[in-house]
Amino acid sequence: MFLFALMLLVVGLLLAGLSGNFVNKHEGYDYSLSARNFGIVGILVALVLGVFSLVRVVPAGNVGVVDLWGNVDDLARKSGVNLVNPFVNLVIMDVQTQELKETMQVPSKEGLTMSVDISILYRLSPDKASLIYKTIGRDYDEVVVVPQFRTAVREATVFYEAKALYTSSRDEITNKIFSDLEKMLSERGVILEKVLLRAVQLPTTVSAAIEQKLKAEQESEQMKFVLTKESQEADRKVIEAKGIAEAQGIINKTLTQAYLQHEAIKAQMMMANSPTHTTVYIPSGDNGIPLVRVINDGNSK
Repeated sequence: MFLFALMLLVVGLLLAGLSGNFVNKHEGYDYSLSARNFGIVGILVALVLGVFSLVRVVPAGNVGVVDLWGNVDDLARKSGVNLVNPFVNLVIMDVQTQELKETMQVPSKEGLTMSVDISILYRLSPDKASLIYKTIGRDYDEVVVVPQFRTAVREATVFYEAKALYTSSRDEITNKIFSDLEKMLSERGVILEKVLLRAVQLPTTVSAAIEQKLKAEQESEQMKFVLTKESQEADRKVIEAKGIAEAQGIINKTLTQAYLQHEAIKAQMMMANSPTHTTVYIPSGDNGIPLVRVINDGNSK
């Protein structure tokens, strides 16, 4: 646009300047005046276009890399309105979070080949946008991110058995991939945000064997729990029996003849005060505790 404005300015100046030196009239119409007017309009339009060519807008979520005839400015332009040299090429670089999905065949510690469905979230560092454009180019994801992502996944899974992807070690594998890949990408100006291990696929026979092994381990753990619970219950019963025995021993030591007589008389008094019962006292034996016979509604008990 700037070159077009410059050409328009030159044409406008020519029309405005030359029209004053030549007078061309035909049937009362002054052609020199018309040429001058066109020249002035052209100059004004050229000036407006020239001003607008200095203004560049960088969309949100992007940065602008300034490339002037092969010379790249180290400072990228932020999103928004920017004033730049009209001759530069402002290259727009996306710095928003992007997702890379991969389904790849990876090895395990046992030498098995597994299919994993995995993805990463990453973004370009705004401060390194100019360096990446200068050293790698705009397709940095295909040149840097994808190959290193695949390498990090394969180097991580080879240290773990296949069953680890079905257990709590899955998080450990994901963390290792993140740690290794983050170091690789940060050196090239790419920020890694997250590693997502979504699905794992094993051969049918291997998958069935792993499931059987995991099931057996779970049953073994359950049996350990049951045995521990039964052992605790047996200990509880022994403690309870000891408590009962000790309580009975204490009662036998403190139980006297006078206390038994007192309890018998107390029971007799309660029955005597009942309006529906008739109490008969029968002499007791050698122990001195009276026997009681209760008569209720004419029926003896």
